Amino acid sequence: MAEPKKLLEVKHLKQYFNVGKPNMVKAVDDVNFFIYEGETLGLVGESGCGKSTTGRTIIRLYEATDGEVLFRGKNVHGKKTKAEMKELNRKMQMIFQDPYASLNPRMKVADIIAEGIDIHGLAKTKEDRMNQVYHLLETVGLNREHANRYPHEFSGGQRQRIGIARALAVQPDFIIADEPISALDVSIQAQVVNLLKELQKEKGLTYLFIAHDLSMVKYISDRIGVMYFGKLVELTTSEELYNNPLHPYTKSLLSAIPQPDPISERTRKRVPYDPAVHRYDGSEELKMREVKPGHFVLCSEKEFKQYQTQLGIK
Repeated sequence: MAEPKKLLEVKHLKQYFNVGKPNMVKAVDDVNFFIYEGETLGLVGESGCGKSTTGRTIIRLYEATDGEVLFRGKNVHGKKTKAEMKELNRKMQMIFQDPYASLNPRMKVADIIAEGIDIHGLAKTKEDRMNQVYHLLETVGLNREHANRYPHEFSGGQRQRIGIARALAVQPDFIIADEPISALDVSIQAQVVNLLKELQKEKGLTYLFIAHDLSMVKYISDRIGVMYFGKLVELTTSEELYNNPLHPYTKSLLSAIPQPDPISERTRKRVPYDPAVHRYDGSEELKMREVKPGHFVLCSEKEFKQYQTQLGIK
């Protein structure tokens, strides 16, 4: 079986914000990972850990402070011609967190969805343009009558579907979903996630799925990266992360997931995380180490050996 191709590679990515001397916020600090074609990589962590900033830097909403983002082997950052930027913007799209703020309230749904089609010249005629809009609306579970309405006439879940249709309009290969369900009711969240999974299967899409809801991330992701304080602290398959979490922060996150059973929820014990245990100040050599094939943890050499012992690896 042929090894899957890497669609995106993030190498030593840094995103620092200068908030006034001598303060420097290291929102993303030396992050490394890759995403295979057709897979979903989940990125999780508490609010302010840098996961959304990572997504926005990848798609170049922020210019990287340092490091590389390679999309199909070509660096996303640095000088680009207008044609190169246009092609890059078509191949990489983003679904934003807030379905209320991400849609222009003065534009009809048809024009919102067709904006990318118009910019990239993907419609031959006005009729073709509208047919594409109707098809996209139906693809995301809406109907053609919705094309002439304004965003305020829709529920949160419907607006997010419009946002997904807008992202799909330019036929992208890679979509960054930045907490796409966090502003939605629980009953609607599953519908949107199932829609994303169906679209991925139909169109061969690749996702970076950013969220803080670990149970939902496990459902949609092939692999999961855990971020803390601008650092990627653990990266492995979703099954492995849940069955064998190694980093103390990952264990703390997993212990916070509510249980659907009232009895087990009553006895569930939270695992506190003491950040003093892992001071990322250069006092000890911490780096991403492959504890077992495909399972990476940010740790010292001493911790690395402890984790291998924990997993029964000699």
